[in-house]
Parts: sequence; C-alpha cells; structure tokens
Amino acid sequence: MTKPAASVTQNTWEFLRDAMITPTGFREYDARWKYPDEINLPGITALGLGLGTQMHRRGIEPVIAVANDYRDYSLSIKNALMLGLMQAGIAVRDIGPAISPMAYFAQFHLDAPAVAMVTASHNPNGWTGVKMGFERPLTHGPDEMDELRDIVLNGQGTARAGGSYEYVHGVKEAYLDDLVGDFKMSRPLKVVCATGNGTASAFAPELFERIGVQVVPSHNRLDYTFPHYNPNPEAMEMLHDMSASVKASGADFALGFDGDGDRCGVVDDEGEEIFADKVGVIMARDLAKIYPGSTFVADVKSTGLYASDPELQKYDIKADYWKTGHSHMKRRVKEIGALAGFEKSGHYFLAEPIGRGYDCGMRVAVEICKLMDRNPDKSMSDLRKALPKTWSTPTMSPWCADTEKYAVLERLVKKLVQRADEGGTIAGRRIEKVVTVNGARLILDNGAWGLVRASSNTPNLVVVCESPESDAELRAIFADIDKVIRTEPLVGDYDQTF
Repeated sequence: MTKPAASVTQNTWEFLRDAMITPTGFREYDARWKYPDEINLPGITALGLGLGTQMHRRGIEPVIAVANDYRDYSLSIKNALMLGLMQAGIAVRDIGPAISPMAYFAQFHLDAPAVAMVTASHNPNGWTGVKMGFERPLTHGPDEMDELRDIVLNGQGTARAGGSYEYVHGVKEAYLDDLVGDFKMSRPLKVVCATGNGTASAFAPELFERIGVQVVPSHNRLDYTFPHYNPNPEAMEMLHDMSASVKASGADFALGFDGDGDRCGVVDDEGEEIFADKVGVIMARDLAKIYPGSTFVADVKSTGLYASDPELQKYDIKADYWKTGHSHMKRRVKEIGALAGFEKSGHYFLAEPIGRGYDCGMRVAVEICKLMDRNPDKSMSDLRKALPKTWSTPTMSPWCADTEKYAVLERLVKKLVQRADEGGTIAGRRIEKVVTVNGARLILDNGAWGLVRASSNTPNLVVVCESPESDAELRAIFADIDKVIRTEPLVGDYDQTF
C-alpha cells in the first residue's frame, strides 16, 4: 500500500524505502510533482508499477517506449520508473535522453503500444513528471489519469513475471531523418535557434542545418542548470531574449523551444513576439490553400481569428474551439479528423498528411520553414501584419493552490455566467456568449473575449483576453474580469502582466 506523503519525510530511513506520492501530482493529463518534496524514488517506482498494471487491465500489449529529458535528476527518475514497469511484467524499450516528441515518434518507429516520457516539460528545475499514452498519438487524459491515480494510491499495482529491459539505439537519428525527409530550403533563411540550454539543444540546431537554414545560436549548449532562463517560449523573458537576438543578428525570425521540445515560439524579423495562436493562424492560412475545406482545432485561450478571419473563410475552413491541454487537443484533432490543432501555449498538433497528430516543436519548425519557402517574397513580419489586427494579452497566471483552484474556478464561472444572464457587461460591452467547455470564455458583442480557467499543471488560474478594437478595450476587459477574480481571496498575484 502506498503511504500518503505526510507519513514519509525526507532524510529518514522510510524515505529510502517507502513510496511517497502527493495525490495532487496526478493532473488532468500529466503526472507532475516537485522532486523530492512531493514524490520520492520509491514513489516513482510505485508509479511505474501502477502504469504497468493499468496496461494489463486495459489489455495493452506489455511493451513500452521510455525516455527522459535533459535534467540532472531525470535519469534517476526514469530508472525508478522502469523498475516499477518491469516489476509489472512490462518489456521496457529505453530510447535514452530525448525530447517528448521523439518519445512519441518512437511509438510509431518501434511499433510500441505505449510510451512514458520522464519530463517536467517547461516547469522549472525541481519539478519532474511523466507524459504517457497507450493509443498513439494520444496521451493520457482525465479518465486515464484518474484510473492510474487510484491504482497507485490504493496500492493496487500488481507484480507479474515477464518484465525485461532493452536499450534501443538510433531513435534520435531516425527521428531527425523523419523530420527532414527530402526537404531542402530553396530560399536563404537565417534563423535564431533558441533552446534555453534545454533538451532541444541536442536537436534543433542540427535539424535547421540539415534543411539548409543558417543558424544563429541562442543558448544551444546543453546545461541542466538553465543558467540564463527556464526554457519556456510562452514566457516573456525568453521571448524578449529571442527578440534581442533577432535584432542583433539581422535574422529572418527566431524559433524557441521549451524544456522538452514539444512547443515552439516565434519572434519575427522586426523583433516582434508573435503569440502562438497568431502563428497558428498564419500557418492555417497557408495550409488552407493546400487543403481547402479543412477543420482546425484551437484551444479556448486562442484568438478568435480562426472563426472570423476572411482568408480562412474564403477556403471554407471550419474552426473548432476546444479544451486547453495537449492531451485534450490531440484527442479532439483525432476524433473530428482535423488537419491541425493550435494551442496558445505553443503546442501544435499537425495531423496526416503533415504530421502524426502529436505535438512536436521540431515538426512545427520545419513546417514554418516550408511555409517561408512557399512564400519567398514575404517576411515573417509581412505575414503577421497581413492578419486582421487584434490586441491580446500574454497568458497570465494568478496563483491558486492545486487543492483549491478547481473549486475557486467553479465559483468564478458561476459569477461570470450570472453576469451574462443578468445582462451585465464587460468593458461596457454586452456579453454575447459564455463558453464553459474549459473554464469561462466570455465572448462580447464585437468578438472581443476574456477567459479564466484553471491550469492543469501548476497551482494557478489562467487569464487571457483579446480585443479586435484597441489596447484600451483589452485593458478594460482584463480589469473587469480581474475584479471578479479578486472576489476570491484564495487567488494570489499574477506571474506576469502586460
């Protein structure tokens, strides 16, 4: 039986023997903890035993591809996880250090029915976790995570014979070959490659060089201390650094990648940060000409342009707004047969015939370079300026404890829905519709909107706003929504504002 975290403390005999797991680490679609404060190595082994038991319960062939990101403790975490998987009778195929999309690729390349990627994603050092999935290209969603949590915390992990270990060489090379294919740039392109010293440093520069892109390096040396900043292309610190590199080098644009390489951020040739949802619209415009009549999925944090952009409407493009989160988005893209999914955080889900449907920052980088190759007379800033003008905030995250955030959000949604039902306004405008598929997205009578939801991965709420009218209206929307948020005393300060 797995003991609750309160019964095991660090620097004790029990800490080296007994499983310690904080229940809140089982999130909507990832398992994620602070290590070793919220989980210890025996706890990770219990997680592996539970994951293997879940595979057997669901009739999954007992074979799994396993990988780890480039952090100083990730190999120890992976070894503890693999021990539990082998205890459960699972054949482990270890592909070594990797970015998350390389692990997803390995499922296809090795014909492995399951995957487990040890990574804290873009979280700062001190965090660890596992991204896992059984049905490629999908990863665990809430149902699978709830089932896994119950197996692990209730001590239902079952040991079986038949577990084995194999280290598989050559997956990184096969992954890069798959990304490159036979593509080579026909126009000169100079790109800032920003990896923040994270795992993508071992992939992105080589990838760009192979497709004929001139690389301007930006923190491409692997260093798990992250000496400059935490690699997160949604954070303004990284985006501002990318902008400075573009201006200093005269690059055509900058592409930045997060700690596990499944997200991509863009800064144009003028040093302007282009939030990922707008990059998605640029990509959608280009793809619409090749695949008219397609459906694109966007998460609820994303711009309203997927539905309103005249260029997309010209090609009979359908927009589907869905729940934020890589597992939710992957599943939705597959379920409705969409060509692609776009998430404001920088996850892109490019389905057949472009990609395989999982989020891959490297695939997005290649496709952006192909887009530029198809538009040889255009700069990235030209493509940005061609979009209908909107004003939008970055993704802002006021603190709210993991144990409280969903209850707080439920109360906030009720207050915002009530305001709409009573004819109330936001920024002086009528609330036309409230979308509650994931928090509350208040759509105003001119297409402006504001969103509040709970973060699936960290102790925060999430707030995003957009206006097609002006920066002043954007700030008024945020101010009115923030007033409602401030009625909840359990909500703390924002991580960043605008």
